[in-house]
Amino acid sequence: MASATVGATRPFGSAGELGRVARRVRDGQGLTLADVATRAGISAAMLSRLETGRTSPSLETIVSLAGALGIRPSHLLQEIGIEDEDAQLVPAGLGLEVVRRGTKRGHTYHLLAAQRGPHKVFEPFLVTLTDKSEMFPGFEHPGTEFIHVLSGEIVYRLGQRSYHLRPGDSLTFRGRVAHGPEKLVKVPIRMLSIIIYGETPEGIT
Repeated sequence: MASATVGATRPFGSAGELGRVARRVRDGQGLTLADVATRAGISAAMLSRLETGRTSPSLETIVSLAGALGIRPSHLLQEIGIEDEDAQLVPAGLGLEVVRRGTKRGHTYHLLAAQRGPHKVFEPFLVTLTDKSEMFPGFEHPGTEFIHVLSGEIVYRLGQRSYHLRPGDSLTFRGRVAHGPEKLVKVPIRMLSIIIYGETPEGIT
């Protein structure tokens, strides 16, 4: 069994840490807030809030910001807590909170890994639903999604079928099939959600 010890690996960070990285790169290039904001297609006020950690960026904003700074998106994230090639440690509570479609419906997403390389292969999230979260069984996206319920209880809709999921239950499905929470049975609900991009494995219909 391989050892779980990782030498000098630093933790993946928060939105504030990502903002500080962006500010450091911007300052290093002698660029103003207005310069980078214009290139990224966002307002200077939004960029300022991002750099100071007062707002959580969407994945699209991270990509646009990286392009404006002339770096890869993975570089922004790799600067936050990755020091070696062997492992990436994300201590409890330190996953980067990001904005996704469900954010407007009260769903909270914490990104659990910063992917290396130019092509997105997978995205792992810790999803939290509370009594303030809305039911929305209409999410669709590329790839295959795997969800695993850690706590709480939920009725999850997938196409024309509904699944009553309890702690320890898992569900795997094609992201292009409409899916999402149909009933929040016991909150708070915490789920591990991993989206894998590429070919759909055999047996997943």
